[in-house]
Amino acid sequence: MNEIQTIQSKIYEIRGQRVMLDRDLAELYQVTTGNLNKAVKRNIRRFPPDFMFQLTKEEFEKLRNDLIFQNGISSWGGTRKLPYAFTEQGLAMLSGILNSDIAIDVNISIMRAFVAIRRMAAALPKPDVVADVAQLRKDFEELKLDIEDILHDQNDINESTRLQLDAISTALAELQSPKQKPRRRIGFIQDEEK
Repeated sequence: MNEIQTIQSKIYEIRGQRVMLDRDLAELYQVTTGNLNKAVKRNIRRFPPDFMFQLTKEEFEKLRNDLIFQNGISSWGGTRKLPYAFTEQGLAMLSGILNSDIAIDVNISIMRAFVAIRRMAAALPKPDVVADVAQLRKDFEELKLDIEDILHDQNDINESTRLQLDAISTALAELQSPKQKPRRRIGFIQDEEK
């Protein structure tokens, strides 16, 4: 695997951005992760949140589950702090604070890897927008016809239901009308007859 492919394998998609992690960068620059992070902290004004951010526990766990990190966060061999992620702009800024020959060569390779990824993404086939719009219109018209049929059937059901409700109302009105003669009370106390 050549150097650019090695670097591309260490570029991750986190928070919708392509980033590299501090531990991978330290490995490429041939320094310790702690020394890399110390250099960054000495120049922290160069790294706003859109250039560098620290992973959350959830993001770290997802990377760990994807076997990027074999150990969790611990003082017994695992990562002691949540890693920092550097965006492409952060990597460019990192090249300004690391001045060794190795750092310069690695930064050039990293920039080439990001350019190669962008080229691959640009080479992907673009959807045919005109055909998609025509298909959406066709689907919309079919859906509109289906809804009209359903509403027509609904109106037929409503008409028959309305007739049934009218019949029930008429029957209830007849039952409530005082056509029957009143009954005499049962028991010892009788109503006065009129």
